[in-house]
Amino acid sequence: MCELEKMLAGEVFDGNDQSIAVLRNQGQFYLTQLNQTPNSDTEQRTKICQQLFAAFDETSLIRSPFVCEFGSNIIIGQNTLINFQVTILDVSSVIIGNNVLIAPNVQLYTASHPLNTKQRRKWEVYGKPIVIEDDVWLGGGVIVCPDVKIGQGSVIGAGAVVTQSIPEGVLAAGNPCRIIRSLTEEEMNTSAPNDMTAMTG
Repeated sequence: MCELEKMLAGEVFDGNDQSIAVLRNQGQFYLTQLNQTPNSDTEQRTKICQQLFAAFDETSLIRSPFVCEFGSNIIIGQNTLINFQVTILDVSSVIIGNNVLIAPNVQLYTASHPLNTKQRRKWEVYGKPIVIEDDVWLGGGVIVCPDVKIGQGSVIGAGAVVTQSIPEGVLAAGNPCRIIRSLTEEEMNTSAPNDMTAMTG
């Protein structure tokens, strides 16, 4: 396999390979355009996002500043909000569903490096996917590590470090992130104010 095929397959690859650099530079071109376009210009920002990402629905919003590496490995569904200062390292696929709320300073990392020092000296890297299912809320400053899925309707408390997948319909928080309790049907389907413990953004 070429280095780009290795990257897309989740194998260790050379991050300095020319084919990888071309894809990264293309993403950075659109990313720069996005961050230089006022947040109030939603029409132009949507057009740029549809060029930057693999898929981006026009009902979703991203607020700058925003950071990603390639963009082409990111899919964003409908009516999703990505707030200020979010970083996504999309060496592997990042799938963000519908009606997702991502608070400021959230970090989604699909990228990792070998433990072998000789490999790291050559900047070898590999990626594992991240999936954020529909109706998830990630609180401020949450970090999501490679190979994690967060289940539909779950809420992740501010500052959590998510190292393992989280099932649907739960409140989870902490470092490492742990399930606190299941969310009730009433909590998930009412407009009443909720328990804001450990939540922000």
